[in-house]
Amino acid sequence: MDTRIYLCFSGFVFLLGACLGSFLNVCIHRIPREESIVKPRSHCPRCNTTIAWYDNLPLLSFFLLRAKCRHCGGAISPRYVVIEALTATLFLLMWLKLPLMSGHTVLALTPVFDPLIVPVYWLVVFGLMLGTFVDLDYMIIPDRVSLGGIAMGITFSCLVPTLHGQSNGYMGFIWSLVGAAVGVGILWFIAVLGKLIFKKDAMGMGDVKLMGAVGAFLGWPAVLFTLMVSSFLGATVGISLVLGGRKEMQSRIPYGPYIALAALLWLFWGPGLWTAYLNWLIPPVGR
Repeated sequence: MDTRIYLCFSGFVFLLGACLGSFLNVCIHRIPREESIVKPRSHCPRCNTTIAWYDNLPLLSFFLLRAKCRHCGGAISPRYVVIEALTATLFLLMWLKLPLMSGHTVLALTPVFDPLIVPVYWLVVFGLMLGTFVDLDYMIIPDRVSLGGIAMGITFSCLVPTLHGQSNGYMGFIWSLVGAAVGVGILWFIAVLGKLIFKKDAMGMGDVKLMGAVGAFLGWPAVLFTLMVSSFLGATVGISLVLGGRKEMQSRIPYGPYIALAALLWLFWGPGLWTAYLNWLIPPVGR
C-alpha cells in the first residue's frame, strides 16, 4: 500500500476511535443508570443544556471550551478527553497490527493477516473500556458487556474464524465455545474456592462472565494469559494501596480493569510474551 494512503487510513482510524471514545463516555455515564444511550442528546449534567455539535467535537472541544460548559461555566471532567484519546490510540494500534507497509508491524505488535479481525478487535476494545470504567465507578460489570460479549464473541468467531486461527465457521464456533467455557469455568472455580476459604464473596460474577467474553473472542490461551497477568497486576496494586494506607486488607477492589488490561496486552503482544515466558520457564533443548 502507498505510504500516503496508509497514513491517510491511519488518521481516519484515529479519528474514528476518538468519535467512538466520545460515544463511550455516554455509555459509561448512562448504562449503569439504565438510561437510553440514544436519547436525549448529550447535555451538561449540571445545567442540563443540550450540547451543540460544535461543543461536542472529540478531543478538541474540551480544550476550546477550556474545560468549562459554555452555558453554566461548570467544570468538564478531564476524564472525558482522556477516554477519547485512549480509545483513539488503542484503535490506531489495532490498525497497525496489519503489516501493510514493509511486512512488519510497529512496536513489535503481534501481526494479524486478516483485515476482518481488526474491526472485531475494535469491538473488543470498546467493550473492555466500557466494562473497566463502569467497574471503577460502580463496582459492577454490565451484562451487556459480559454476557453480550460472550454472545458476540461466539457469533463473530463463526463469521471470522481466523480470530482463532481456524479456516471455517464451525471450528471457529468450537474454539470460541471452549474459550468461553474455560474463562467462565476457571474464574467460577476460583470464586467458589475463595468464598469457602474467606466465608464471603471473593469475586463478583461480573468478573467471571467478563473472562468468559475474553475466552469467546480470543480463545482459551488468552484466558490463561489474562488470568496470570491480571492476578499479578491486581495483587501488586492491592498490596501497594494497603501499604500506602489508601485501602484496608478487607476492602473491595474492582478486578474487571485488570482483566481488561491483561486482555489488551494479549491483543497487542500476548502470543510473543507467552512464548518468551514458556521459553524462560522451560528453556528449549540446547540452551
